[in-house]
Amino acid sequence: MTQPTKTVNRLRGPQARPPRMTPELVADLAYRLTDRDRAVLALVWEHKVLTTDQITTMFFRTPERARQRLNQLYRLYALQRFRPWVPVGSRPWHWVLGPTGAHVLAIAQGKSLEEFGYRQNRCTAIALSPRLGHQVGVNDFFARLHAHARHRTDGTSVDEWWSEQRCAALWGDLARPDAFGRWSEPGPDGTVHTLDFFLEYDNGTEPLARVAAKLGGYADLAESTGTTTPILFWLPSPKREANLRERLGAPEVPVATAVHTPSNSPEGPAGPVWQPAGTGGPRHRLAALAQIWGTPRNREPETP
Repeated sequence: MTQPTKTVNRLRGPQARPPRMTPELVADLAYRLTDRDRAVLALVWEHKVLTTDQITTMFFRTPERARQRLNQLYRLYALQRFRPWVPVGSRPWHWVLGPTGAHVLAIAQGKSLEEFGYRQNRCTAIALSPRLGHQVGVNDFFARLHAHARHRTDGTSVDEWWSEQRCAALWGDLARPDAFGRWSEPGPDGTVHTLDFFLEYDNGTEPLARVAAKLGGYADLAESTGTTTPILFWLPSPKREANLRERLGAPEVPVATAVHTPSNSPEGPAGPVWQPAGTGGPRHRLAALAQIWGTPRNREPETP
């Protein structure tokens, strides 16, 4: 007997076609949306896909409330969803921007849907992309930073989170980071330390020689812009981290490495898990890297 072909993902979306977009329908949806809803839609749009867990940890107090609101946005066609196929068990819902949500975001920017750049088939294509796991991993890094900041009341914050596409539009001819971020956290004396960084999320699929070779582009970018932005490598295992650090040596641009922390780690990538390349000794908090490298505060990323 011929075995059925194994699909990469099982799409689970609305059975009915979305309603025709009329000004009345879009106006009604816009009236129903909260500021939090709009923030969720905008983040899903920029970063392609977010899981229920990621949205919950960034925006909601309880998983139950998150599920209720996401399902409401789903029924309004503001979001669409799918679950990646796995041989055993199930994965959480993965959310992408839906057609009514795209219309609302486009209008808020004073654009037509064509100018906004939304196409439903392109949004849902991430479900079948071999880069889905990588994208979810990058987004999880920042979701966990957001979660840590939410549980503090001292001004800790994710000030910037730029997608790979946004970074490529600015610097793609020299370097293509997985994301750009800006993290601010007060020290024990109340001084706020702010770190700008490029994220390189590594899931162990690329040869280490190719990973290390990326630093050449970052060095060229620093020379072109006159601004040196540190690079953070987030790696899947201690062994891979050790092998990469051996290859990197003492690079000409600031680099730090860390290993993916468990999902139940209270501080995640904000905690004392980072070790600058070319050094030994104890690991440092994410914000402490700003002190180590003496990076300037509150500057805008430069373009060539």
